[in-house]
Amino acid sequence: MKPEGFQSSSAGAVRRHPLGYWTFIPNPLPPPIQLTDNLVNRLSEADRALGTLNGMGATLPNPHLLIVPFTRREAVLSSKIEGTMASLSDLFQFEAGREAAVPGDVREVSNYVRAMEYGLQRLSELPLSSRLVRELHEQLLTDVRGEHHTPGEFRTSQNWIGTPGCTLDEATFVPPPPDEMPALLSDWERFLHAPSRFPPLIECALMHYQFEVIHPFLDGNGRVGRLLITLYLVARGHLGQPLLYLSAFFEGRRDEYYRRLLAVSQRGDWEGWLEFFLSGVAEQSGDAVKRSRRILELQEDYRARLYAAKAPSSAIRLVDYFFQSPVVTVRAAAAAIGVTYAAAASALDRLVRAGVVRELGPFKRGRMFFAEELVRRIEEDI
Repeated sequence: MKPEGFQSSSAGAVRRHPLGYWTFIPNPLPPPIQLTDNLVNRLSEADRALGTLNGMGATLPNPHLLIVPFTRREAVLSSKIEGTMASLSDLFQFEAGREAAVPGDVREVSNYVRAMEYGLQRLSELPLSSRLVRELHEQLLTDVRGEHHTPGEFRTSQNWIGTPGCTLDEATFVPPPPDEMPALLSDWERFLHAPSRFPPLIECALMHYQFEVIHPFLDGNGRVGRLLITLYLVARGHLGQPLLYLSAFFEGRRDEYYRRLLAVSQRGDWEGWLEFFLSGVAEQSGDAVKRSRRILELQEDYRARLYAAKAPSSAIRLVDYFFQSPVVTVRAAAAAIGVTYAAAASALDRLVRAGVVRELGPFKRGRMFFAEELVRRIEEDI
């Protein structure tokens, strides 16, 4: 890392390590930032958009109809930033028991879902903390390619960020050395639980930046950092249901995302990072509202088709189950709605005839059915 690229910054300073390379040591949060008129306007837009999303989530009779597909879409997009190639369809089929075409990638995405669901459940027992971060990391990296990177353990060696094959001296950014991390993580955790000085969305953006700068793991830092955004807002009560995810925004603007984070460290450009983050909250809140409405409209359309065809109640009940699991086996369908295997198979055949699902084919674990149109609604650009 070239120290001349880092000017005097309120975010921290570069320091020469005894082994000769340079690292960046962040200052404790919060930084001395001013809420300019432009920043206040961005914050207002983000709060309004998030409020609309929260309002919609509060009126849903069954929020899991949206939480399940949104969580999995986030898992695919957050993992895509790190280079995985698994699709949403791959993930749903893997969860239903079908062997994956890209097994390593889809397991990584599946682990992201597991880590998110684990974190949401764990918040009722454990506050946001270094301990929870380690537990999330363990969920994320167990039994996948990063497993040799000590799942659930903070790093004990130096890491760095840059082009593949670059050295420490050639790196774009070198996080703090491991012996500095305990104090930095303690400062980060203290910020999480200190009396609020800034609005929650501002604090969330600061929290995310600081975690990415400390980069406490050998692998998985980006994914854990993005998980923490949703968990932070849920823990603070600023997000009623886990329906907001920023990975789609970050993935679509990947270069700017990294550039904005680096600009804070290099020049103390907090305002640029905060504006970018708040724009993401506003855009993805609006996207989630539109996407939710399209998904719920599809659910009503499916029900209407089945009522018009005088389908049995078992087929109508199965429609809601597909919105939680768009790829379903006969055995899973029978368990979900409490009917016999034969009754579930008959109900699934009715859904095929109604154009709601299509059969993927018999596999080792039996017949499998896919709500393809629903997955398109979850994935499509809005």
